Amino acid sequence: MKEPPRRALVASNAKPAQIAAAELRDALDWVPLEEADMVVVLGGDGFMLQTLHAMLERHRIVPAFGMNLGTIGFLMNDWRPEGLIDRLDRAKPFKVSPLVMCAETIDGERCEIPAINEVSLLRETRQTAKLEITVNDRTVLPELVCDGVLVATPAGSTAYNLSANGPILPLGSSLLALTPISPFRPRRWRGAILPEKARIGIRVLEADKRPVSAVADQREVRDVARIDIAIDHVRDLTLMFDPEHALDDRITMEQFIA
Repeated sequence: MKEPPRRALVASNAKPAQIAAAELRDALDWVPLEEADMVVVLGGDGFMLQTLHAMLERHRIVPAFGMNLGTIGFLMNDWRPEGLIDRLDRAKPFKVSPLVMCAETIDGERCEIPAINEVSLLRETRQTAKLEITVNDRTVLPELVCDGVLVATPAGSTAYNLSANGPILPLGSSLLALTPISPFRPRRWRGAILPEKARIGIRVLEADKRPVSAVADQREVRDVARIDIAIDHVRDLTLMFDPEHALDDRITMEQFIA
């Protein structure tokens, strides 16, 4: 007889999430995240991203079923404690492939950081950034003058990318969005849609004079000289959703919201 999955429960520090966690703790038998086969996440999108990053850092990745007790909850299901076990058994999985950002600073320091939504480069001072962009080692933009640029996954395409007038990418599309932030030159360039296998390189021109920071989701590296970005299929993540609350449907419908 197959044993039931071992489930962990994690909650953000926000009061609504803590109250919900207290309500659920006696409802199921929970185990520590390190021993779990799946995790129930209480909070908002930001806390879900924190939980997924924690799993990436610990090299122990299990499916995550979120319930929204935050603001938007794009990556979450509705908060309903009733019939939770049945919901978990019926939940549908969605694979999310993170990016990996390899950054080098002007001092020669190097680091590697995953990103689930996007990697963005942003100017640090009043002066615009000047960036050289390569795709698969081919220079596609010798000089982009802008406030910044970002690379977004399908899961992150409705976040910062959409606010920067980038395209919405359906889940499963195997695409990445390369989106400029307030481009000045070339003025007409509005970004590109690339296959997910593309390797994107961004070099900061005049890095000492025009400093730029790189942000992978919520983690920032200051004064970068260059970053390289690629999809990391080795560490694919799994989000679980109620059948009637499919993430791909939500992403599609975002295109029709005024």
